[in-house]
Amino acid sequence: MSRSRIEAVLRALWKALRREQQSLLNLPSNNLYYAGMAFLVMMDPVVMMFVGVLAALVLFFPLSADPLRKIPPSRFLIWPLPAMERRVVRLLSPWLNPMTWAVAAFALWRGVSLGLGLLAAAVFLVGFLAPSFTVQGQGRASGLLPRLPSRLGELVRKNLRSLVRTLDFYCALIVGGAALGYRVAGLLPADAFLPATLMTLLAISTCAQTLFGLDGRAGMTRYRLLPLLGWQIILAKDLAFIAVTVLLTGALAPLAGFAGSLAALALARKPAIHENRPQLRWRLQSGTGFGNALAQILGIVGAATAVHFYSPLFVLPVVAVWIGSLWWAGREFERRIS
Repeated sequence: MSRSRIEAVLRALWKALRREQQSLLNLPSNNLYYAGMAFLVMMDPVVMMFVGVLAALVLFFPLSADPLRKIPPSRFLIWPLPAMERRVVRLLSPWLNPMTWAVAAFALWRGVSLGLGLLAAAVFLVGFLAPSFTVQGQGRASGLLPRLPSRLGELVRKNLRSLVRTLDFYCALIVGGAALGYRVAGLLPADAFLPATLMTLLAISTCAQTLFGLDGRAGMTRYRLLPLLGWQIILAKDLAFIAVTVLLTGALAPLAGFAGSLAALALARKPAIHENRPQLRWRLQSGTGFGNALAQILGIVGAATAVHFYSPLFVLPVVAVWIGSLWWAGREFERRIS
């Protein structure tokens, strides 16, 4: 067994892991961060801490990922390493991750009960093993999304796959899922339906500013070749976003969630079409600035509150504004890709 070969592999893994974790910990221009700062200014530390814990919980899973995932399996197989050295690398590689040491220290701390320590270890293992989860015959778990009818069906399905590969989606899933669990258990008062809906929309709203961020140059080229109008391409993006938000808020205030999602999309048209910052998968998405975020957040709150507290008919002007924004965005998108 060659110590030098093992050290070389571990050094390469450490460098790749450090770059990955640095990119995860960079604070993007995300609506969650803006909301946390706003609640801090408003002297509401409880909600600010909730937003911070939500972001930290979602970031914990990619931070605890298996370092060996940085190496493509086909490349790892052709490396000139004997079987024993591969086992040693497999055994040592998790300890390159600082999260492994942090979870181990927490689990062994005297002040932590055995159950809490085991829970921390289980959560770490989920983050460590989940990225490798596949379903036989389907590939990655996101391949389980059903095929959708109509001309835009496959495009909507592709956009759904992109959306579930953002950490914003999982922030919203945690809020919406927890609220659903409390409501089923009868522990969620009716007064909390709208706040939980708004927090769910807030968690995923930055994705409305970055509709094309995950497509890259190749994606924009494919859009140019599709026999579709600009508004149809954007409609496919919108339908995926609306479907996710309505599903996550369906057990709370679904009509308010629907109105809020339309407002989020309508008020994010300009950054989504004209600024279009490139985004990375499995990251919190980065918006375009505080001004756009503030307008979008106020629009979400206003539309959802009006529909929930005053009249369901307020959804009609929201739909009208969304349709107008869809027409404008389709025209601008055609100009951009022409």
